[in-house]
Amino acid sequence: MPNEADGTITKGLIPVVDADESKLSDGVALCLSGGGYRAMLFHLGGIIRLNEIGHLQSIKRVSSVSGGSITAAVLGLAWKDLDFSATDIAQNLDELLVRPIRKMATKTIDDKSIIWGMLRPGRTIGQNVANAYDDMLYGGKTLRDLPDDKQNEGPRFVINATNVQTGKLFRFSHPYEGDYTVGLWMNPATRVADAVAASSAFPPVLSPHTFAPSGSFDAATAGVNGGAEFRERLWMSDGGVYDNLGLETAWKRYRTILVSDGGGMLGVDVKPKRNWAQHGIRVSEIVDGQVRALRKRQLIDGYERKARTGTYWGIRSDVADYELGSTFPLPATSTDRARSVKTRLAKLDDVTQRDLINWGYVIADTALRKWVYKQAPPPAQLPAS
Repeated sequence: MPNEADGTITKGLIPVVDADESKLSDGVALCLSGGGYRAMLFHLGGIIRLNEIGHLQSIKRVSSVSGGSITAAVLGLAWKDLDFSATDIAQNLDELLVRPIRKMATKTIDDKSIIWGMLRPGRTIGQNVANAYDDMLYGGKTLRDLPDDKQNEGPRFVINATNVQTGKLFRFSHPYEGDYTVGLWMNPATRVADAVAASSAFPPVLSPHTFAPSGSFDAATAGVNGGAEFRERLWMSDGGVYDNLGLETAWKRYRTILVSDGGGMLGVDVKPKRNWAQHGIRVSEIVDGQVRALRKRQLIDGYERKARTGTYWGIRSDVADYELGSTFPLPATSTDRARSVKTRLAKLDDVTQRDLINWGYVIADTALRKWVYKQAPPPAQLPAS
């Protein structure tokens, strides 16, 4: 695997503790990172390409955080209706996934949610974000509407958030929701919109998203933080605070890991702001960058040691680093525009949307054909034109 050009991925910089390899599944897991609407659209490109080469249907787990969870949840709720009947390629992916996500990207919801959260004391910022997601994408669906992998309905979709009370990862999925230091609620009926709002509650402005857990708490799973004070109400922050690649839930279970990283570049700020909101955002961006770098190192080290197979592609990647002879050309102006999008839940124009999808498609194709699906034919055209 090539190292990232910015030097943030280097072999052997941190110790890696593997899961018991004898218990790893041979299935393929897809991880979708955070990054607001930028990541939401960038991930579409990779999903489209996986579908084109006939391998989307073979995914066994989709693990997501933040902006990646917006896309993952739409895919999860649409999964049962994807038409794989004629071939291994879903013919209606554009209708059920791409169009709804692109429509979402025409609406700004972060600023409005913050303003209304301040003006309406009976409704929090997180509730406003969740309701916007529900109105635009999820229509009241709950975790029970995601595929049941035990019944072979599709992959297990895991939407990851950070439990502010315990500082640990909190998982929302069809069979359960929970934090292993607290315990698990089985058969939860939490709204998908609330799970995604928790996963994308960027600190400090959108965090925390608080709501009551649902399902039946399994006392047998209670951990060191299993007391009632941890079970009455959930205090959730962005999943990227703990793991901005959505890697952990896949790493501990699967041998083949595909990672799509829509995280932006942390730039230099010569004169950081002093006010609490803007300064808090800057500090959060620094934390995000460090978490992301550590997870990347874990991933690439695992590939190089052959503890895992798979590939990584990111919005900051360079096709030249993969040394694949037949890459699909994309103008530098398009990749530059895609990379420059800020981490927001804010409206994006049609050109920027196309650039994000197309760049995600091209770099995913490059990584997949280089390292995983080497017999896949090169693309014929860009998906968003």
